[in-house]
Amino acid sequence: MPNNTLKRVGAASKYLVIAAALLVFIGWFLNTPAGLFGKADAIGYAVCHRIGERSFHIGSTQLPLCARCSGMYLGAVTGLVFQSIIGWKRMNIPHWSILAVLAVLVVAFGIDGSNSYLALLKQVSPGILPKIPNLYVPNNTLRLLTGSGMGLGMAVMLFPAFNQTVWADGEDKPVISGWKVFGLLLGIQVILDLLVLTESQIVLYPLAMLSALGVWLLLTIVYSMVWVMIMGQDNQFKKLRQYWLPILAGLTIAMIQTAAIDALRFWL
Repeated sequence: MPNNTLKRVGAASKYLVIAAALLVFIGWFLNTPAGLFGKADAIGYAVCHRIGERSFHIGSTQLPLCARCSGMYLGAVTGLVFQSIIGWKRMNIPHWSILAVLAVLVVAFGIDGSNSYLALLKQVSPGILPKIPNLYVPNNTLRLLTGSGMGLGMAVMLFPAFNQTVWADGEDKPVISGWKVFGLLLGIQVILDLLVLTESQIVLYPLAMLSALGVWLLLTIVYSMVWVMIMGQDNQFKKLRQYWLPILAGLTIAMIQTAAIDALRFWL
């Protein structure tokens, strides 16, 4: 395709993305509940079952995400922020031994989720289910901790993939470069989880906002990468400010997805 045509297509796509983003932003803000908590609820409603007894509360107000999802998105945000600080453009995944620990955390997430789901089915379904024993009594502490482990695993795999897709000058090094760095990340997450378990309003309110925004953050990163690959712009960026259009496109698609799921769930 001639260069002039490519430039016209690029310019047209830019204006299309900007127009779509404005329409989606206006529509979303006008058609979701009022207030910051209402907006966070609208995001959580798209990705989480939001069962009251499996969620943390500020007084009588339920957090936008259940304990497990709160942990997962908090862990993902923690992992992404941590990696961006220590290795902004590093492209490689950690050593296999660290990946093995993350795999154990993912398995723990699956086991606790399955055990918790079995307990839920026993409450709502008669028959033989009550005769199937649970491994242990599910609780919000384990939901939060196993969710956090899953979130860290997601972040540790997603961040290098993003760097491999986007940067023209990425570093051929692992982001999590060793056990000291990995231990620091785990320690930070454990401290954050312990703060959440205090159920202090001072902690839970920012958690509600952060975990809800974490949903959009993950979706935006994934969809911006897809946008870059579709547009044939892989490994063409050197600075984050050059990446504003894929970010805007990714966020717009993330908002459309959550709004569509909200509408479908409300209709059902």
